[in-house]
Amino acid sequence: MLDQVHSFPVQVYYEDTDFTGVVYHANYLKYFERAREHLLGVEALVKLYEEQGVGFVVYKAELRFKEGMRFGDRLEVRTRVTVPSEYRAVFDQSIWRDGQGPKVEGRVELCCVNREGRLVPLPDLRKPRHEGSVG
Repeated sequence: MLDQVHSFPVQVYYEDTDFTGVVYHANYLKYFERAREHLLGVEALVKLYEEQGVGFVVYKAELRFKEGMRFGDRLEVRTRVTVPSEYRAVFDQSIWRDGQGPKVEGRVELCCVNREGRLVPLPDLRKPRHEGSVG
């Protein structure tokens, strides 16, 4: 999973847009979240929390907007993961339309916490994703 670009398709719905017909800025964070969940595996994330009491929380998020997306656009969220420490995973993400280069870029940094909200080491993100296993 590390050092690979993961691709996730997104369809822009009317509900995603503001009064001008452009995607509301906060919805790009939702698109990024869906792509991360798909990359890590929803079932694996649920299992990690239920069995080990560990979940991911956002530590930091940055967005750069180059061009707004519109109702009806078909997008691709590209994600690359790095792990700079045993406690933090960095997701560099971008949104592309028609392969024309990134229109929105973001970096989301996640940490893992236990049920008490205390920082714990990340599960092994180097393993390839398959249902039921984050690490």
